[in-house]
Amino acid sequence: MKKIFLGFGLFLGFISVRAQENDSLSLEQRIQNLENKHTGLEGVVDAMKKIKISGYIQSQFQVAQSDNISSFAGGNFPANIDKRFQIRRGRIKFTYEGDLTKYVMQFEATEGGVTVKEAYVKVTEPWSKWVSLQSGIQTRPFGFEVGYSSSLMESPERARLSQLIFNAEEDLGAQIIINAPKTSRFNFLTLQGGFFSAVNPKSIDFDKFKDLIVRLSFIKANKNQTVNYSGGISYYNGGYRAATNNLFEITGNNKFTKTDSALLSSKAKREYYGTDAQISFESPVGLTTLRGEYIAGKQTASSSSTASPLAAPSGDSYLRNFNSAYFYFVQAFAKTKFSIVAKYDWYNSNKDVEQSLIGTAGSNATAADIQYSTLGLGLINRWSENVKFTAYYDIVKNKSTSLAGYTKDRKDNVFTLRVQFKF
Repeated sequence: MKKIFLGFGLFLGFISVRAQENDSLSLEQRIQNLENKHTGLEGVVDAMKKIKISGYIQSQFQVAQSDNISSFAGGNFPANIDKRFQIRRGRIKFTYEGDLTKYVMQFEATEGGVTVKEAYVKVTEPWSKWVSLQSGIQTRPFGFEVGYSSSLMESPERARLSQLIFNAEEDLGAQIIINAPKTSRFNFLTLQGGFFSAVNPKSIDFDKFKDLIVRLSFIKANKNQTVNYSGGISYYNGGYRAATNNLFEITGNNKFTKTDSALLSSKAKREYYGTDAQISFESPVGLTTLRGEYIAGKQTASSSSTASPLAAPSGDSYLRNFNSAYFYFVQAFAKTKFSIVAKYDWYNSNKDVEQSLIGTAGSNATAADIQYSTLGLGLINRWSENVKFTAYYDIVKNKSTSLAGYTKDRKDNVFTLRVQFKF
């Protein structure tokens, strides 16, 4: 007990001494102490101003035309399921932006779990401020739709081709970005180029090859900002380590034939070319937006799929010449919160094959070679600055073939009702 009283007495004595010291400070010293504290607080506030937190959640209900369909409207439907609820996207993004540096970390949270969506750093050289290095998990610099934010898209999903050959908007890699400062008359131009692993953020790279992506784009507007237009050209060159030496291609007889027996000494090729254009303009009706993109090239994959592999492949390789395009029409109605959207896209995964011969005797073409087109029609209501409702119907058409299950159009249309909250 004596020790307790002794300790309490020492504590009171310490407080008394500190109070006397403070009382002995001059007015100037007290003002200086306040200024120092204020300066420190200003530094903390300035640092916090450089940090931005944003995100959005897309919750939706879907009805498919039939059970257990393969779908690009948010993924395949499970067995015995034609209706489902989904958290299609749930994202939170942290951005720190200094004068010459930028750091981004974004997470995806859905009913399937939590994953990293983006994690990159961008550093700009201090002399001309034209050239930046961006490294980490980042959006692939190819085309318009791949890099267009999912929270801004008028359709619920990207086109079929974008989902197949890119398998995700983001990839692990590094790129150089050349873009003049805002004070320059060349600021409207951007050149991007870099090397990427060609797997999505959820996958692990499985070979030594890295894919080259290059994009040149521009964005302009008229003087009163009533007309905005942009566009670009993109190039992709890469490939991956094949599982076998055998490469098959269409050689003119509507059949795959072996064209290489030493594929392991090189790589399975991927090469794409793309061009895109967008324009939006104000009229008495409201804001009108037109958008289009065309992509063609060579894609090596398996006999049963044209998707870019996410893991080390197995089996022989099949090279296909493809083409694809999408077109948007979006009309906002003046003085209302409503817009209508129409989107048409096609994906011809193998333009060298006659569709009606797929599945015939002697043909080794598969369902992966079937051509698809999708017409999407939607109604958008921007309820508030943060909330957006979308009702959208995908009408999916496949070419008729002789292959079992694909002799006529499959019943795989999908209706989506979505609410999005963004902050």
